[in-house]
Amino acid sequence: MNHFNSSSATTPISRTLKLNFGNLDSSIGHSKVSLADLVVAPPNVARRTRLTKILATLGPEVTAANVRQLFDEGCDLFRINMSHMKERDARVTNMVNVIRQVSEEVGVHIGILVDLQGPKIRCGSFGNGPYVLEREQSFTFDMELDTPGDRTRVGLPHPEIFKAIEVGHNILVNDGAIAMRVDAVDRENLVIETTVTQEGEISNRKGVNVPDTLLPMSAMTTKDRRDLAFALEHSPDWVALSFVQTASDVQECQAMVQGRARVMAKIEKPQALENLVEIVEVANGIMVARGDLGVELSLSQVPAAQKRCIKLGQLHGKPVVVATQMLESMISRPVPTRAEVNDVACAVYDGADCLMLSAETAIGKFPRKAVRTMSDCIWEVQKDPLYLKSIHAIQPAREHLATPDAIAAATRLTVKALGSSVIVVYTRSGGAALRISRERPSALIVAMTPVRETARALSAVWGVRAVHLKEDAKTFHGMVSTANSVVNGLEVAFPGDSVVVVSGWPFGAQAINLMHVLSVTEPEVSNDGHWTYRVPGTQASSEDLVSQLQDTVINEENDEE
Repeated sequence: MNHFNSSSATTPISRTLKLNFGNLDSSIGHSKVSLADLVVAPPNVARRTRLTKILATLGPEVTAANVRQLFDEGCDLFRINMSHMKERDARVTNMVNVIRQVSEEVGVHIGILVDLQGPKIRCGSFGNGPYVLEREQSFTFDMELDTPGDRTRVGLPHPEIFKAIEVGHNILVNDGAIAMRVDAVDRENLVIETTVTQEGEISNRKGVNVPDTLLPMSAMTTKDRRDLAFALEHSPDWVALSFVQTASDVQECQAMVQGRARVMAKIEKPQALENLVEIVEVANGIMVARGDLGVELSLSQVPAAQKRCIKLGQLHGKPVVVATQMLESMISRPVPTRAEVNDVACAVYDGADCLMLSAETAIGKFPRKAVRTMSDCIWEVQKDPLYLKSIHAIQPAREHLATPDAIAAATRLTVKALGSSVIVVYTRSGGAALRISRERPSALIVAMTPVRETARALSAVWGVRAVHLKEDAKTFHGMVSTANSVVNGLEVAFPGDSVVVVSGWPFGAQAINLMHVLSVTEPEVSNDGHWTYRVPGTQASSEDLVSQLQDTVINEENDEE
């Protein structure tokens, strides 16, 4: 459907809408509506125009006051770490209730991410110790779990490792402080003989990593299943799955979730990187979990892995969270290191959707300042004229686009050509907003959805601010008038501004296939005291718009050269 008819392209549609603070009037020619009629709660979108989002981890003691403080400093969604929770822990219920309470108070959809612990592998206990293992000494792992370990051996209560590990593979202990090379494997008696290649101290129940070994085990433990079932009772927006190795791990979790939350795959094992394309295709989002990834990979390999994850996530339209040690020194210090600030900035320049704070906000001395510092860093990058150019320069090339992807790509060019500051996208599942976000346009993306869960989940997505509509638009006329009313009411666009509206047609379609340019109009008071809006149409002729788009494409090509 072409709304740029050359014969009357410069004449806006003249039909009017009457607006007051009453209910929707079905009379032909006039509709009495207000922002409160259109949306569930008038959202405070204007104050949240930072493009890259911030995810903060909550600590053991959570109150509405400290959640509100972190939100005010710039937090967009919160992480609940199930590693530290008991079965059906009441603290989870309290955290969810507090976040939802604050969300209602501030009029912003604050997301909740529940992070499952995953299969953490640990060695057994030692009779005495700790022990210092020397380089080139022999060390044995076995299944004699009732016998305390010593300087030469320890129990390893994970039979699946004995079945899968091979000679020449590496074993890391205590977050990589100790490294060993496998010399022999006795699968019948469950014994692994190793040589220590990096000396260090070993003690009770230290973590064990096997970076070269694809383990025949689920990414979900019994604890994870119980935690997930309990978490789903509280309607989280995201579930983060730890130690993913293959796409089937993600699908196993999704089968249990049954669409009640989005599943985010944590990339923290070499096997996940080997299967990254398949994992990204099935997951709803990914997290670059640099903690364990930095143990199982050489530290020098982590930056490239991070960039690859961001690039693939963007290619597939899946949000990417960069996590771990972003501002680590702020756990105990009020000022970050220069390297940490640069790390935050680099992740933003790379195009990450969201950055995560872990211990900085969970147990740190300066949680508010950590969020504020991260927010300030993001803002400074966002103000850089080269920011979006740098993202577009590294965007992966895509050929033979489907209609929804072509519309999304055209939306970015249209925004640039017209100088629009806002894109309005109608979406039920969030997929349309993800497509627009993937293009990294130079405009705020206001996602209008009748589905509350979609509005909350979009809190993790680059550039998107969600508005929960009371009902979806049923006609093109209603779509345009609602968009005009909402951007006016939210004060994210002003009379005379061009706003690009994107949707599926017919309404309720699964994919976007319609783009409309409107000129925002201001309300006028009619004789009967009602607010009146003229339903806006484009102020640009089709020839003008095509010319501007061509100029934009040519300019972008010249920029790339």
